[in-house]
Amino acid sequence: MTDTMVQSEVAGRARPRPARIKDSGVDRLFMACVYLLLVTFLAVVLLPLIYIVASSLSSPNAVSSGRVWLWPVDFSIRGYEVALSNPQIVTGFANSLFYTVVGTVVSVVLTIAIAYPLSRKDFFGRNAITAFIVFTMIFAGGLVPTYLVVQQLGLLDTRWALIAPGAIGVWQVIIARTYLRNTIPDSLYEAAEIDGASSLRVLWSVVLPLAKPMVAVIALMYAIGQWNAYFDALLYLKSDELYPLQLVLRNIIILNTQAGPMDTATMMERKQLADLLKYSLVVISTVPVLLIYPFVARYFTKGMMIGAIKG
Repeated sequence: MTDTMVQSEVAGRARPRPARIKDSGVDRLFMACVYLLLVTFLAVVLLPLIYIVASSLSSPNAVSSGRVWLWPVDFSIRGYEVALSNPQIVTGFANSLFYTVVGTVVSVVLTIAIAYPLSRKDFFGRNAITAFIVFTMIFAGGLVPTYLVVQQLGLLDTRWALIAPGAIGVWQVIIARTYLRNTIPDSLYEAAEIDGASSLRVLWSVVLPLAKPMVAVIALMYAIGQWNAYFDALLYLKSDELYPLQLVLRNIIILNTQAGPMDTATMMERKQLADLLKYSLVVISTVPVLLIYPFVARYFTKGMMIGAIKG
């Protein structure tokens, strides 16, 4: 080892470490309040979920008597057995999966097709068109006119009745337009046009790769809306084989709560089973969304950070 290397090593060891700035009492109190608030929000969100899962894994008697809190009582999977033994559950799950996937793809494509030209400063009349779109969010046609439109289009009792009427969300269009306008600079469009790229090529090769966080966010919003929707199916569908999962679960709960000519013991057993089914069906309908969300959550953070620093 040479003298120069020895001197460098000694100098490195002797170099004092930078002193850590101590937080003041006010800063520590502020952070303590922030953590306390976050823990409170976490408890408000997490405790009901734990209660629902614990109730779904308990016996009907324990659920009906209110003995379940945050841990299963008299562990039982009867609620899941009764729910999954119904063949309509499988059909409804497949239908909801179809409505969610196809509806999300259609909605995202149409939303970007509207938001992209509205985000371009060289698009004539973009402000007037945006104002007209926002106007439809404030003043809607109403339930009866919407039903008549769906009826005149021949969409009643078809799968498209759950996809076409709500294919475009005004709020999602505003989000996409604002994101594209504030994130992608005009110089990037000009460079692509100088290279001879068409508007469609610019959208596919330049805009969409940079807008992945926004696309993921609006896709998740549309997917959750499609998965949880049941009112449109209640209005437009008559065939049982087209019912989404949410409507099937609703019908199962109603059938198990209807009282008919039966003795007291049977009536009590059916009432307890209906209480248990409520929690089991909530878990069944929620699990797909909980499985998808972790894969999309990272785009939320990325979407908030992109465009935050300019320079």
